[in-house]
Amino acid sequence: MVKMRGVMIHRTVMSKILLAWIAMTLAVMLPAMQPFAQEGDQAAELAKKLANPVANLISVPLQYNYDENYGPKDKGSVHRLNIQPVIPFTLSENWNIITRTIVPLLDQNDVPSEGVSESGLGDIVASQFFSPKKPTAGGWIWGVGPVWLLPTATDATLGSEKWGIGPTAVGLKQQGPWTFGMLANHIWSFAGDDSRRHYNVTFLQPFLTYITKTKTTLSLNTESAYDWGAKEWSVPANFVVSQLLKIGKVPFQLGVGARYWAHSPDNGPEGWGVRAQLTFLFPK
Repeated sequence: MVKMRGVMIHRTVMSKILLAWIAMTLAVMLPAMQPFAQEGDQAAELAKKLANPVANLISVPLQYNYDENYGPKDKGSVHRLNIQPVIPFTLSENWNIITRTIVPLLDQNDVPSEGVSESGLGDIVASQFFSPKKPTAGGWIWGVGPVWLLPTATDATLGSEKWGIGPTAVGLKQQGPWTFGMLANHIWSFAGDDSRRHYNVTFLQPFLTYITKTKTTLSLNTESAYDWGAKEWSVPANFVVSQLLKIGKVPFQLGVGARYWAHSPDNGPEGWGVRAQLTFLFPK
C-alpha cells in the first residue's frame, strides 16, 4: 500500500508539472501568435509539406494522446507524449533519406492490469525512408526503407523488451488542397528478453488531409496495428484540426482533435480519446 501510495503521489506530481508546463507555454506563446494565412506561396508550401511524411522539411512534432477504459473494469488510462523528430538528408541529386523517430513518454494508470501504474520512457521506433526528390510522372510521392524497434522502455510494463527490425514504406499523392496515401511497416523481433513474447506486428496508417485557404489542415487517419502472435487488431481513428501559425518569423503548427477506438484488443482502450499536437518547423 505504501508503495502504491508513493506511486500515486509521484503520478500526481508528474501530472501537475505537465499541466503547469502546458499552461506556461500557452501563456507565453498565445499573445505572440500570428496567423500564417497571408504569407502566400510560402505558407501554402509549408502546409503541403506538413501533410507529406517524407517531405524535405525538418520538423519536431510533439503529439499528446489520452485513452481510457482499459482493462475488464474499464478503469485504466494512458497519457502518451510522442516526440517525433523528422530530419531529411540529401543523398544525391535525385534522392533524399528521411529519418522519422518516435520517442514515447508514457503515464499509465491501472494498465496492463488494475493496481499497476507506471510512468517513463517506452520503446523507440525509428524509420529511415529512401525517397526520390521529385514525384513520379503520375504525381506519386513515395519512400521505402528499414524500421527499427529499440527496447528503451524504463519499465517492463512500458515496452516489449525486444529488439526488432522490418520494412517500411509510404506512398501519397497531393492534388490541390488534398493529400491522400498510406504509411505501413512490419516489425519482427530478433533479440531481447527470451521470457517475453515474440514481437510480430503490422502497422497500417491510411491518411487523408485537406488544407483550407487559411492554412487550416483537416486530417483523418487510422493507425491500425495487427499483432500476429495475439491475432488481435488495434484500430484507433483520429480526426485533427491544425492551424499553421508563427511567432515572429518562426512557423509552427498547432492541432487538436479526437480519436475513436473502432477496435481494440482484449483489455485495450475503448470509446473516445483525445489528441493534441504542437509541431515546430525549421524550413530551409
